[in-house]
Amino acid sequence: MRVRSLREISKNEIREILERQFRIKEAMKAVKTIVEDVRKNGDRALAKYTKKYDGVTISPSEIKVSEEEVAEAYSKVPERIVEAIRFAAENIRSFHEKQMATFILEKIPGVKLKQIIRPVKCAGVYVPGGRAAYPSTVLMATIPAKVAGVKRVVVCTPPNRDGSVRPEILVACNEAKATEVFKVGGAQAIAAMAYGTETVPKVDVVVGPGNIYVTAAKMLVSVDVKVDLPAGPSEVLVLADESCNPRFVAADLVSQAEHDPAASIILVTTGRKIAEDVITLAYKLAAEVDTKNVAVNALNKGWCILVENLDEAIEFINDYAPEHLELHVREPYEVLESVTNAGAVFIGSYTPVALGDYAAGSNHILPTGGYAKSFSGLSVENFIKRISVVECDRKGFEALSESVITLAEAEGMAAHAQAVRLRLEENEG
Repeated sequence: MRVRSLREISKNEIREILERQFRIKEAMKAVKTIVEDVRKNGDRALAKYTKKYDGVTISPSEIKVSEEEVAEAYSKVPERIVEAIRFAAENIRSFHEKQMATFILEKIPGVKLKQIIRPVKCAGVYVPGGRAAYPSTVLMATIPAKVAGVKRVVVCTPPNRDGSVRPEILVACNEAKATEVFKVGGAQAIAAMAYGTETVPKVDVVVGPGNIYVTAAKMLVSVDVKVDLPAGPSEVLVLADESCNPRFVAADLVSQAEHDPAASIILVTTGRKIAEDVITLAYKLAAEVDTKNVAVNALNKGWCILVENLDEAIEFINDYAPEHLELHVREPYEVLESVTNAGAVFIGSYTPVALGDYAAGSNHILPTGGYAKSFSGLSVENFIKRISVVECDRKGFEALSESVITLAEAEGMAAHAQAVRLRLEENEG
């Protein structure tokens, strides 16, 4: 990890940190051909790119996972993992059910306003493959859709070399009540869900994390279908002062570093001794895990930023807008009050990001690459429409009429004013 004082760091280094090597525009150029090919040629294009990028020869009839494959998956997954999936699913479901609140407002007598929720008809979920199986992502993306009331939720995930899908993924899909699962990955999966093929249905919204090419494909298709948020390579920013446990901080840096060699790993601290201890421990812990090559690669690209005080740290945090922010400081809630840009915040020594990644209940599909400045994490909001309902009786109508006529006439909308005035005249008659 590279150590720099915030007050001495160069402009080029600051630019490198803030941009995260997240070259989304370059990736969009690369995936445009794939998206257009799938849109035009459907299943034939899916088979072509599955062969090219996943090394799997698959026919259109094999793209959809069968019920027998799902049933067989349970025999391949240890019961303790099935139970962990169910435990996490229940916590995720409980958290997202709280997001379904509606309201009725009657501020003016006779004027009733309310908001009703209606789900989209069909949602598409992308679940990455490659380095590992991610049943947790299945839960995080599918359960909010089901809580929202979406009837049809389809999942796309890359196949293994033998053409199968990891059994943990299939178990999670079944537990989360996904409707269908398709053996398609990458930008081609995003295009398939956005536009539909002979086998994969066209959806109303596409959600889920992925690499830079998946993220680029989502941004490309967003002109035609709703997408969730830019969720690229994982990132964590840990803020630590002298009250922190350096071993805990180091472990949390490594836990995110193991996701991807392109993961963004940042430590911001008020003390050089803290920095030295954490960095030493981080490399030691990384050497002990099976994913050490990936973790060390990410750590080598990481940064440790030394600040004079917490005010400096907070300003940097809000500029960086991390996907995950951990607060290992003496007064975390004072810091939290000033945090404006973060995907999710984890407070205290016993709240590692890993809890949120799996089982706390909050969603782990979060904006990366600085997009936390304008995007929120995945929630039921991504799968619903909030419809306003207005009802007025005569008394309420009359209470609103004068202001409506005045504003309509001020905007030159004579027919709007007329629609109100003629009702008043009829009432008077």
